[in-house]
Amino acid sequence: MASSQANLEKMHLRQSYRNLWHTDIMGTMRADFPYCCLALWCAHLACGTRLGPCVSYMLRKRALYNDMSRYVCCAGYMPCSGRCGESRCPEFCLATEVFLCFGNSVASTRFLLQDEFNIQTTQCDNCIIGFMVCLQQVACIFSIVAAIVGSEELSEASQILNCMSDLVYWTVCACMQTQHKIEMDKRDGKFGPQPMAVPPVQQMSRIDQPTPPPAGYAPQPAYGQPYGSYPPPDQGYPPAGYPQGGAYPPPAQGYPQGGAYPPPGYPPQGSYPPPQGSYPPQGYPAK
Repeated sequence: MASSQANLEKMHLRQSYRNLWHTDIMGTMRADFPYCCLALWCAHLACGTRLGPCVSYMLRKRALYNDMSRYVCCAGYMPCSGRCGESRCPEFCLATEVFLCFGNSVASTRFLLQDEFNIQTTQCDNCIIGFMVCLQQVACIFSIVAAIVGSEELSEASQILNCMSDLVYWTVCACMQTQHKIEMDKRDGKFGPQPMAVPPVQQMSRIDQPTPPPAGYAPQPAYGQPYGSYPPPDQGYPPAGYPQGGAYPPPAQGYPQGGAYPPPGYPPQGSYPPPQGSYPPQGYPAK
């Protein structure tokens, strides 16, 4: 009961996923036509030979990063999951799953990738998958009715529906498997730089290091070194024009040299106060 409730919660959670498949079902034949033909041929042979589900086997193993110790029957989405002795012989259990439950093996790989990368299924893909399921149910109902009634017309109609449903089923399963393969190609970085690569290991600063190591930023100068371009490297300090030997301000400003105070010629003629004997100044009445 708890596992079924968890699966229902996962189904509702998938509706809130924001990532999309790299290629939708309609575009798989254009994206990887040879692999789609291979998957279609294997899906067709799945009904009558032991070699048919080989693509489903390879895709599930690749989805598990070729680590079969992580294998669980139907990827953990069925009530029988974890109860079939998968840990003792995972390869045999996977081969049994893809042969006896081919449709469930394809759907389980799809759910596994969706939950790992938060991928939602588009409305177009949902319509295609829903049409496949509904057509199979209608064909099954027609077959049952034709067997009960015994009408040749209904029997012929049921056979036509069965052929149509099988054709749609093989085609959709092949396109879904091609979609899964393209998504794992993207995961493994076959389309360029790996978008889901593990980030580089962060370095920790140690006590014996004068400065911490850079982590995504340009290295900064150590304490005590000039920052940036001040002062300019080709200009000494103090810059040209300043007095040498500690003289401040420069002699050109007319200040006294050698400590002489007041300077010669100070104060100028007519300055204040006037010399002795010339008080009151001219223009004032004498007593």
